[in-house]
Amino acid sequence: MMSPREPQVSVIVPTFNRAWCLGETLESVRRQKFESYELIVVDDASTDDTEQRVRAFDGIEYLRLDRNQGVSAARNAGLSRARGRYLCFLDSDDRWLDTKLEKQWEWMETHPGCPACYTDETWIRNGVRVNPAKKHRKYSGYIFQHCLPLCIISPSSIMLKREVLNRIGGFDEAMRACEDYDLWLRLTSCYPVQFLEEALIVKYGGHGDQLSARYWGMDRFRVYALEKLLAAQNPQGEARRQVLEMLVEKCGILETGYRNREKYQEAETFAAACRHYADILASPEIPSLNPFFEQDTLLNVESN
Repeated sequence: MMSPREPQVSVIVPTFNRAWCLGETLESVRRQKFESYELIVVDDASTDDTEQRVRAFDGIEYLRLDRNQGVSAARNAGLSRARGRYLCFLDSDDRWLDTKLEKQWEWMETHPGCPACYTDETWIRNGVRVNPAKKHRKYSGYIFQHCLPLCIISPSSIMLKREVLNRIGGFDEAMRACEDYDLWLRLTSCYPVQFLEEALIVKYGGHGDQLSARYWGMDRFRVYALEKLLAAQNPQGEARRQVLEMLVEKCGILETGYRNREKYQEAETFAAACRHYADILASPEIPSLNPFFEQDTLLNVESN
């Protein structure tokens, strides 16, 4: 790795009690053919031997938070230290191919108008390679509508200009999950992004400490992000219609989920939210886009 005094790229790795896999993740960064980067590991108050694993490597900036605050706070803490023109994130259970930074940096440098690019990915679940479903298909350009149903951009695959992230803001620290979905909505509602079709990251799943395995009803976080987008950006025209349609769909899914769990009061709340947004969708003259939910209703998500 070149001297971090003038890094082109800042790589931020948030981690919490992932000593069992962190070494291989960091090694995948150290093997990069592209050398002008700094590597910042943010330890979200781990209780295992994460610090010892990190300090076994030279040239890594290690930042430990004094209490566990979640992945959003960890990434934002890394961003506060970052000096590169471009920003990359790497989840502590993922790996990079050794040409990942090189190929993305070359794309960004030869396309100076491009604010961000992301790559294809290989998925490994419980040690077995799996094929992504059709709904995970990747796109280039103004892909906002494709990001509404679910997160199609992996945080480990993105490279974006620092100035762009400064404009849209960092990760929402109130969100314990789906924080990347929220950020990509803010990004793609304003900017185009480029998809590089080569699989340059490997994503590992199936272990119990993943956020998707920890919480039931992940769409509650997505409803929060969609409501926040409406309130903050007040999209018009087709974008407004797409967000409202997705809110109706997500609230309907959550209503069904609660009924299946025999939580009928919560089911009725999401049924009312579904009707609320359907009414706005059917009546364009209704100006109010105030959130239906109180923030705590959606963010205090129960574990499985």
